Amino acid sequence: MGENPSMITKEQIKEMPLDQKLRLMEDLWDDIRSHENELESPDWHREELEATQKRYEAGLEKPIPWEEAKRQLLDRDDRV
Repeated sequence: MGENPSMITKEQIKEMPLDQKLRLMEDLWDDIRSHENELESPDWHREELEATQKRYEAGLEKPIPWEEAKRQLLDRDDRV
């Protein structure tokens, strides 16, 4: 299988400055979003959303501000 000369390699990405990586990532997401009708979420996404909704309706799940959620995730990551 031959390589496409216009393709970017992982090594080239590693060598990019951070701002260039972020622009590339934004371009990728914009392109993916333009094809979102071709993407299908897996069944487990719907199932998890339904389970969360049921917990919320039962008073077992409470929304929290994003900053608090982010802090909890970062704290949890530090313990791993």
